[in-house]
Amino acid sequence: MTVDLSLSPQQQAWLARLRPFAPILGAIVALILGGLLIRLSGVNALAAYLVMLQGAFGGGRQLTDTLLKMTPLLTIALGLTLAFRAKVWNIGTEGQYFIGALTGSLPALTFPDLTSWLLLPLMLLAGIVGGALWSGLAGLLYIKRGVNLIISTLMLNYIGILLLQYAARVPLREPNGFLPESAPFSSNAQIPPLFPGTRLHWGVLLAIGLVGVMYLLLWRTPLGFQLRAVGSNPSVARCSGIQTSRSILIALMTSGALAGLAGIVEVSCTYGRLKPDISDSYGFTAILVALLGQLNPIGVLLAALLFSALMVGAQSLNVVLQLPVSVAQVVQALLVLCVLTGTAIAQKQD
Repeated sequence: MTVDLSLSPQQQAWLARLRPFAPILGAIVALILGGLLIRLSGVNALAAYLVMLQGAFGGGRQLTDTLLKMTPLLTIALGLTLAFRAKVWNIGTEGQYFIGALTGSLPALTFPDLTSWLLLPLMLLAGIVGGALWSGLAGLLYIKRGVNLIISTLMLNYIGILLLQYAARVPLREPNGFLPESAPFSSNAQIPPLFPGTRLHWGVLLAIGLVGVMYLLLWRTPLGFQLRAVGSNPSVARCSGIQTSRSILIALMTSGALAGLAGIVEVSCTYGRLKPDISDSYGFTAILVALLGQLNPIGVLLAALLFSALMVGAQSLNVVLQLPVSVAQVVQALLVLCVLTGTAIAQKQD
């Protein structure tokens, strides 16, 4: 006995009308499920969401914290958007973030008296190159030896993290310091704030500006067309004369470059020195941000803002209602799961 699972014309028409609203409906379902989880903890779900909203956007300080959290998430997720569009599964952006922070810190510690107009671009360039080369290593292993990209990039995460931790504890450690960290960066090596007396820095505008750059790259350039073609059908792209290996390497190294850029921007602006703990799992969380944003730069911007608001708001949730911070992480996972599921259902065909 067989069961006919095909959709009727009326069902197909209904799904076609639903498709544009699938991400929104998925997000609503995720918030409802998250609310049920919060209610099981003995807390009013609506009150909890209001506390998180107030904690993320309730004032200048809260909004600043949210935007600062958004900056590395957005920068890394934009690079992953490019890679995932080409079906290049880079899971190593956490390690590339750390390597970019390490290589970008070297000019700051080596030339502390260099004028900021030279030192800051040199630091950013070093971070970009470090992240690109680290991701390129996995790309070469895949192209030359057929090593699985997911496994290689995932393993390189831990090597990159440990390399930075070793550097901060041994060769780059402040000579007379008590903590395993480098000497403080000079003022020339610190990206200045947008406005005097605030913690908002130029890295925030850089991340937002990259949204437009990534959109133009993906949909207005031959390179973007080639990357999307490789992701859509590698065999057809290869027959059309597109060098798929080159496209894969470009996508991988570009995503690594942006992860490295995020790393050095975070170190320069937030910490002012190289430390072992410079990430709030930004590289891994950015994967969820890219997926939630539907691999669209505008969607990724909104997803990064939402995730950063959840991360910042969770701190208020913990202080005011004594709920664990992990509640926000569960809501983040539910958002990605429900949005992707809703989109897949809406796009179902016969």
